[in-house]
Amino acid sequence: MRNKLLPVFLFVFLFVFAKSAHAATLTGSNTTLSDPRPSQVGVTYTVDFGSVTTSATKCFKLSFATTATGTTVIPTGMSSIGASYDVVASDYVPDAQTWTIGASVNGTVTLTNATGETPASASGRTLVLAGITNGSVADTQYYIRFATFNNVDCVSSPVDSGIGVFIFTNGQVVSLTIDPSLVFTINSVGSGVTVVTGATTTVVTTSTTIPFGTVNSSVNAIAGHDLTVGTNAGSGYTVYTRYTGVLATGVGGTIPNHTGTNGTPTSFSAAGTAAFGYTTNDYSLGTGTAGRFNSNLWAGFTTTNDEVAFSSAGVSSETTRVGYQVGVAANTPAGSYSTTVIMTVVPSY
Repeated sequence: MRNKLLPVFLFVFLFVFAKSAHAATLTGSNTTLSDPRPSQVGVTYTVDFGSVTTSATKCFKLSFATTATGTTVIPTGMSSIGASYDVVASDYVPDAQTWTIGASVNGTVTLTNATGETPASASGRTLVLAGITNGSVADTQYYIRFATFNNVDCVSSPVDSGIGVFIFTNGQVVSLTIDPSLVFTINSVGSGVTVVTGATTTVVTTSTTIPFGTVNSSVNAIAGHDLTVGTNAGSGYTVYTRYTGVLATGVGGTIPNHTGTNGTPTSFSAAGTAAFGYTTNDYSLGTGTAGRFNSNLWAGFTTTNDEVAFSSAGVSSETTRVGYQVGVAANTPAGSYSTTVIMTVVPSY
């Protein structure tokens, strides 16, 4: 009787042992999202594992789930439909290009290779999926169930399995305000200083005066100012000049404007001709012809704004030199002549 029972016992033991075989457990799980914000599309998921079994593998299977085990339920709003395999960034197996992504099933992605490949190393193996849409719920832990098989059915002949975790997080909106800024100074220029090529100052200005002093018909008088602008205006700035009226004595004596204009400046009259005008060393003015004031060219003042300095972008500190020139004729009436030159800076935000 005892001899008949023994074979039955051995059969049951062997059956239980065979059913207990399972895949090796991966370690060192690391799941990285290229953009963890909820509902973002085209997101790349990078999965890293260690303790990889270096034996033939024919299937990778990744499932996105709300639980680590049990029924697979994809996170709300998440989609893996149309996910792609990044063969460049993935190095789980040596030749990622030979693997084929399976038919789209939302929540599960399979990759197969009928020939099979062996991972090159047991540590630091990476698999990258792109084109995934994140779920819509933030601050909740979700899972990647990862498994490999030595069969393209992605069910039988398990090799490895592991769990990765990830979470969707809302981005933090950054806001700040920068107030508009503008600094404008008019600085004196000394005597013997070049205003533009061919024109050198003969008098010293202050920030608020252009003191030509006594002028005679044998030599013209030249003065200058440095205009310094600093602004955070995105479209830069323009400095304009004008005067309050023709140079005059108040009792009938006047000095006419130089005949050149802001749009078409010309060479200044030789000594002995009565004229008053200005120039600038900013040769890239924003309106009119660029470079029009180059080569010692001058314009007559007007009572409306004319451009003398320009920048198309904000500047921390930029200086433009403007010059003033006056000439008198032998018969220009004696007297004290005056007018006021006005500089206006206009930022463009």
